[in-house]
Amino acid sequence: MFRILIIVAGSLIAGCGFHLQGALNFPAEMQRTYLDPVDRYSLFHRELRRQLAEAGVELVDEPQDATAILSIVTDETDQRVLSVSARNVPTEYEVFYTVEYSIASGEKVLLSPQDVTLTRDYTYDTSLVLGKAHEESVLREAIVTDLVRIVLKQISSI
Repeated sequence: MFRILIIVAGSLIAGCGFHLQGALNFPAEMQRTYLDPVDRYSLFHRELRRQLAEAGVELVDEPQDATAILSIVTDETDQRVLSVSARNVPTEYEVFYTVEYSIASGEKVLLSPQDVTLTRDYTYDTSLVLGKAHEESVLREAIVTDLVRIVLKQISSI
């Protein structure tokens, strides 16, 4: 009975188009890549660097040693008020993160400038300031993880 259940479940999953993502395939020109960030200490840069290294891309310290240069032109994060209470106190915020990047190999442009912005919102309560500050931090980290995933997917599709 258990085997039949697994076979049926597998057939249903395969029938709906589900498949595992698999490894990302980067262009051969990115074998030795130099990251040229606008901010070396940003969450995005650190996560992108980690994910590229895990994917097998050799990151070099000097642009002349690289076969490709991944330039991060914009790396910005902030928050804005979405709604306020009747007493004009913020009750909801939106956290956003924007990156713009491009990839070149010598004189050849592998990927023209790409702009990606992700947002998340959260409610705010003045009586829970510490908890809400932590929630904002967690949201920002989740946004960065999603941004890096999007960027790596875009790069692997060149």
